Amino acid sequence: MFDTPGIGLGCMNLSHAYGTPLSEGDALRALDAAFDLGYRHFDTATLYGGGANEKLLGKALKAKRSQLFLASKCGMAIGRESGKKEIDGRPDTLKRQCEESLRRLQTDCIDLYYLHRLDPQVAIEESVGALADLVRDGKIRAIGLSEVSAATLAKAQREHSIMAVQSEYSLWTRNPEIALLDACRDSGTALVAFSPLARGFLTGSLRDIASLEPKDIRNNMPRFSARHYPKNLALLEEYGRIAEAIGCTPAQLALAWVRSKGEFIVPIPGTRFIDHMRENLLAESVRLEDDVVARLDVLINQITVSGPRYNEAQQAEIDTEEFA
Repeated sequence: MFDTPGIGLGCMNLSHAYGTPLSEGDALRALDAAFDLGYRHFDTATLYGGGANEKLLGKALKAKRSQLFLASKCGMAIGRESGKKEIDGRPDTLKRQCEESLRRLQTDCIDLYYLHRLDPQVAIEESVGALADLVRDGKIRAIGLSEVSAATLAKAQREHSIMAVQSEYSLWTRNPEIALLDACRDSGTALVAFSPLARGFLTGSLRDIASLEPKDIRNNMPRFSARHYPKNLALLEEYGRIAEAIGCTPAQLALAWVRSKGEFIVPIPGTRFIDHMRENLLAESVRLEDDVVARLDVLINQITVSGPRYNEAQQAEIDTEEFA
């Protein structure tokens, strides 16, 4: 799908959502290291850090721009007056945000530009139509959508071709399997899987949720609550044995499972730690036998995981299909 390694880098947690952002110096060093390790697909968004994340990528990657695939997103941002997250899919807003992203990223064209969220007040055709104008103007090369249903993807595709849909996909978040995976496969659309490590759960390193910083987004997610997380931790015992048996880390096992579900799927694990970047990229060489995939499918899925992935307010912002 993309002329890049099969695993990309989600850059959000350098400056957004997972506790205290890195200092600019540390973030730039992490991005430089990611490039040196072999990452070529970098994913950011207008929302992340109120534009700070795009600025970091602009500084770190400007001199390497021709050697990488750069993805960003529009339609969800920190409001200038409200200081809060706002979803706005109006054409004028998307075009303005694109101009701002180009300046922050220090580039004249973004390879893949996603509509970050469907705005329920704006028809998807209108939003995609605005992005199509940006393609014609040479400001973006391709259009993506994030957290949308198969039905919304079909509507969007009637307006313009869609290169990729970004959706949360991992062993413990199977929603794309309801309809979106088939829709992407059938239409030649890439499925870019964010949070393929289940927001750190599948690395096996987060044992105590009390260790999360107060501003960590996971504090507001039901699966990480005191009610549900101990039940989910119990799943990791067998999971760890599987990873050990095939000779990889738990994180690599999670990424290998995602990649086993289709060549059109591109996981973009996010991390701020260089050793984790290296570990994740090495998952490209891990191949799972069918019986291992089947075992994992039975062990961790929408039935065995305790708690919904989002709270009610977060759930109201997305368009993806939900299990009954």
